Amino acid sequence: MDSQVEINAKMWGILIDWILEVHQKFDLMPESLYLTVYIINMYLSLQSVLRRELQLVGISALLITCKYEEIWAPEVNDFILISDSAYTRELILKMEKAILNMLEWNLTVPTPYVFLVRFAKAACSSSSDQKHNKDVIHCSYYCS
Repeated sequence: MDSQVEINAKMWGILIDWILEVHQKFDLMPESLYLTVYIINMYLSLQSVLRRELQLVGISALLITCKYEEIWAPEVNDFILISDSAYTRELILKMEKAILNMLEWNLTVPTPYVFLVRFAKAACSSSSDQKHNKDVIHCSYYCS
């Protein structure tokens, strides 16, 4: 964030909160959320972004992630509506292309989600009684 001129960590936090709400509204997979945050962070570390374009970066990153991770990805028009028509289809697609080019199309990365699943599975397999283990969150989900 130090390289950004017009945006700061608080604005980034607001964007991530909004991305989380959109993620929940579209009922997307957890992997999509983590990859979206990774894409946003990587793009912000490489490219200076204007304040008015920050949400556009978020929308475009989520669009990229949905195309990459989801079976049924929301369409560009869904992202236009969820952003209250703040950006046109052309702007979203142009930002999508800019992000992908800046990241050199490298989207296969180990996000924290991969490690969370591994740790949950390890905890489930080492737990003698999964039903009474309150330390393992959603153990049955990750171990099935």
